[in-house]
Amino acid sequence: MTLAQSAPGPGGTSTTAPRTSRSTTADVRQNMLELLRQRPPRTSLEAPLYTDPAMFSLDIEGIFTTQWLFATTEAEIPDPGDYVTVDFGPVSLIIVRGDDGQINAMHNVCRHRGARVLTDRHGSTARLTCAYHSWTYATDGTLIHASSPGETFDRTCFALRRVHTRSVCGLIFVCAAAEPPTDIDDLEDTVKPYLAGFDIASAKVATRIDLMEEGNWKLTMENNRECYHCGGHPELACSLFATWGLTEDTVPPELSADWDRSLVADATLQQRCDRYGLPWQIVEHLTDRDVGYRISREALDKAGESFSVTGQRLSQKLMGDLPDFRLGRTSLHVQPNAWFHGLSDHVITFAAFPVSAERTLVRTTWLVAEDAVAGEDYDVDELTYVWRHTNAQDADFVQLAQQGVSSPGYVPGPYMRSEDQVEAFVTWYTAHMVDHLAGAESRRQS
Repeated sequence: MTLAQSAPGPGGTSTTAPRTSRSTTADVRQNMLELLRQRPPRTSLEAPLYTDPAMFSLDIEGIFTTQWLFATTEAEIPDPGDYVTVDFGPVSLIIVRGDDGQINAMHNVCRHRGARVLTDRHGSTARLTCAYHSWTYATDGTLIHASSPGETFDRTCFALRRVHTRSVCGLIFVCAAAEPPTDIDDLEDTVKPYLAGFDIASAKVATRIDLMEEGNWKLTMENNRECYHCGGHPELACSLFATWGLTEDTVPPELSADWDRSLVADATLQQRCDRYGLPWQIVEHLTDRDVGYRISREALDKAGESFSVTGQRLSQKLMGDLPDFRLGRTSLHVQPNAWFHGLSDHVITFAAFPVSAERTLVRTTWLVAEDAVAGEDYDVDELTYVWRHTNAQDADFVQLAQQGVSSPGYVPGPYMRSEDQVEAFVTWYTAHMVDHLAGAESRRQS
């Protein structure tokens, strides 16, 4: 299913950022702006940018309510009335499949007195009903019932407030800005040849797992953007080459055999992709646009089929119309909050949602082919084994990092050459926050 970017609907598109605490004053904004502008290249951020609640509120205001965010997949809301909710900071959104099959996204805030409308992580409902006073909305956000004898008012003025939505090859992105970044078109044009064969929109949800990391959202994303720490992921290392992210001149002697093996595997994969007409080249625009991204198709170790201890497939059904189980992994990173792995037998999506200055929810979803049968074609425990362990290990690393940056002994340190994508993420974040804060300061002074 291909859906166009949605236009503002009933209730209008949200134009205001979430309210921040009183401590988020002009002085805090100026301090944050100075810290960002003074960051030396290839150096981690100053401690307050990871720990200060007022600066966290500015992150929500300057990044999460202005940029496209990955929210969910079409596979998770296949039928009319199916919905998921996503929360970041004080913001809660509903993403729901409308009665007409279109995807709608709205603030999860009743237009009566502001109560949260839906409280479950996901579900299905014919109507969106607020439990407080029973105001009821259609799946496009239109107010259809507000029981109050003797009262008359224009219900068309009180629809749920809409946010923009965009489905990219079955991946649903949302943006709460009045005018969302337009370069999501470039993302779609670039990734479509890589992702179309997986048919994510028609896939089946095998399972979902939410994991709360005790760390700032930027530490979660920095951790994801490098494999310098991958020695701490023994399960993942069974199928992911230990040399990922390295270059020939940075490979240590103990990994030289792994490096040589990865070169052979990549060359074989590239020949196979060329034979099937599938792209494999790295396309990277992590810092030079609003919707920053990186996509590639890379070989896996051992059997080369999937993220398993043996490298062999974990589901017996191919995704979509893919022609071969041995197609490595299609890896996609999208700023600011998501990463994805596409294997021939399943797809994994990851989304990071900031909860507070020191807590981040990581939501992982495993998708399999539409006709795959649990217990017959795949086993959920086996399917999730590698990334359940890897996510838990990453959560421990992020917590250690949060504890460190919270210490008075913390001083920003250098990024290694294998951490280029960490630098790219921090550069993207810094540039967008500087633009936001400087623009706000200019408007305040005018």
